[in-house]
Amino acid sequence: MSTRSFSSSFLSVVSLLVLVCAVVTLPALADSQARIVRLSDVQGNVQIDKNVGLGFESAFLNLPITQGTQLKTQANGRAEIEFEDGSTVRVAPNSVVEFSTLSLADTGKRVSAVSLVSGMAYVNWLGKDDFSLKFSQENIALDRAAHFRVDASPTVADLAVFKGDVNVAGPSGNITVPKKKTATFDEADNDKSTLANNIKEAPLDGWDNESVEYHQQYAKNNQSASPYGYGLSDLNYYGSYSTIPGYGLMWQPFFTGVGWDPFMDGAWGFYPGFGYAFASPYPWGWLPYRYGNWNFIPGFGWMWQPGGWNSWLATPRYTATTLASVHSLVAPTGTTRTVVVGRGGPSSSFVPYQMTLRAGSAGFGIPRGSVENLKGLNHQVSKSGFAQVHPAPQFAASSPGTGGFGGARAGGGSMAAGSSAGHASSSMSSGGHASGGASSSSGGHH
Repeated sequence: MSTRSFSSSFLSVVSLLVLVCAVVTLPALADSQARIVRLSDVQGNVQIDKNVGLGFESAFLNLPITQGTQLKTQANGRAEIEFEDGSTVRVAPNSVVEFSTLSLADTGKRVSAVSLVSGMAYVNWLGKDDFSLKFSQENIALDRAAHFRVDASPTVADLAVFKGDVNVAGPSGNITVPKKKTATFDEADNDKSTLANNIKEAPLDGWDNESVEYHQQYAKNNQSASPYGYGLSDLNYYGSYSTIPGYGLMWQPFFTGVGWDPFMDGAWGFYPGFGYAFASPYPWGWLPYRYGNWNFIPGFGWMWQPGGWNSWLATPRYTATTLASVHSLVAPTGTTRTVVVGRGGPSSSFVPYQMTLRAGSAGFGIPRGSVENLKGLNHQVSKSGFAQVHPAPQFAASSPGTGGFGGARAGGGSMAAGSSAGHASSSMSSGGHASGGASSSSGGHH
């Protein structure tokens, strides 16, 4: 082979390699504009398709939601998705939703587009970012706050607006649905709409209202100075902040106890363009596993230090220590299937009549808002070893008609001495410190 031929062949190979490298790096460039939101509540049978070619698999709390993800709820399943600013979409049973677009515009504004393929969804949008929802042949585009319900069947779709004015565009033209009114779209007649001056109550409206109330009540106090709203309400409900000398502001979940570490339970989920991300099963387990750093503080145990808001972590960050053991976080390789760690990522299908809180549970298994005064109960558990509580009967998947977060306060119940009346009644029992999660007994519902 001549020198000229060799040089020509070599340059061709180099050019091909450069082209291949450019193509390979394109997804990474595109992903810089991509976003990740949170699967913030799972009840009953909920499935997720992460767009990795495996189809639907079981979903669980705190799984990341990326562009192209689909969620499907069965007859006893419900789910909530929480966006960065604290806005939420709740998915009722027998429904399918797809997250068509989760991106960041060149202006820095977040853009979210969701498709309600079938079933019912509740949207509580806070108005800080752009959001659109497709259903039937219609499209809702929001740039301001609104709260509404959409129920879509193969023949008809209903849009009930609780708050704000909602603009809808479809084949029969544009329509504005004011608050406290319902629009019905007839798919057989080119989605022609009719407007009613009232909203017919749906069985799961209470579940939606109580979820909104929970977020509003517990997201008020943002001590961590987080620019994000997702996960804040859970931090304030399931734990508390302390100022630790040498560390500054730190957060710790209630009911930790000796021997607990933040990485003993969870799961690894694979996502196209992102790789594996660790998901925590704890109900508060979003912000502390996506930002900041975990430290073991002598006399306190494992605590989370808020911060690092400029980067989203697929693998939680912690400072190694010789003072306590910690489960090593090593992402799996060679598979795109979900890999479980410890107890994995459970979904709650019902709220038990009675629950025993123990040191070491760190809130595991406590439905959000179901027990009042967790801080007081945490103090009692640290002294006595455990506490028995009767959680409020939220809208659990096995009994969608029962009361919940708001109704429990009306019902009241006797609390232990030193605890405040509220969501749950409890009775304290003495005992030695025990490790392990919250356990339930005497199952059933109020």
